[in-house]
Amino acid sequence: MDIEQKQAELIHHFVKQASPLKGSLLVPVIIEATSHPSLFSFSEILAVPSFAELEGTENSRHLDVLRLFAHGTWTDYKNNAGHLPELISDQVLKLKQLTVLTFAETNKVLPYDQLMQELDVTNVRELEDFLINECMYAGIVRGKLDQLRRCFEVQFAAGRDLRPGQLGNMLQTLSNWLATSENLLVSIQEKIKWADTMSELNKKHRKDVEDRVEEVKKSLSLKKLHTVSRPTLTSEAMKRSTLNLVE
Repeated sequence: MDIEQKQAELIHHFVKQASPLKGSLLVPVIIEATSHPSLFSFSEILAVPSFAELEGTENSRHLDVLRLFAHGTWTDYKNNAGHLPELISDQVLKLKQLTVLTFAETNKVLPYDQLMQELDVTNVRELEDFLINECMYAGIVRGKLDQLRRCFEVQFAAGRDLRPGQLGNMLQTLSNWLATSENLLVSIQEKIKWADTMSELNKKHRKDVEDRVEEVKKSLSLKKLHTVSRPTLTSEAMKRSTLNLVE
């Protein structure tokens, strides 16, 4: 089963599980979802109306955790740890995996020093083990570990949930790309038209040159034929002609 299908099934499971629940009964669902080793998308779960009802209640901190797993990073958690429930080990692992995805979305080369700082990893061996065992084997990223350059070269990264406001930016980016593509297509069409015109001109020029060559050939042939057919006086005839002139 591929990762997309697995994600869809897990999302459906947690949405169905959370929909009829209210209040504190949702807390175990949040913990289970954010701890699950194969779930990396949370926006659809977050959209379940009963979760929004936690806002402003004693359980709102758990709603903030779900939001954190949808859009945040390990650093975000550390900066707000005083206002959030303490995470269990599986949640910590999941949030660090999501942190790698966040950076891999926008950067194809991730420096080891940056990753070690963001993930609270103390040495390169520990970082590479994490990238291999917890990220690449999980199927959320693919890439190459470059020990010489001390970086991770990203070849593929699973997408995270869209952040608030990110959809508008994405639509604008796609709109700009579409406009650029249309302009490029017009430019290509104009170049094709110009190339076709130049091709026709070249063909006409070549035809004109070939016609002129044929005319020159015919002219030279006629001159040669005229030269050959003109009578040539022999020595004896020339003498007689000369005597006739003397007389």
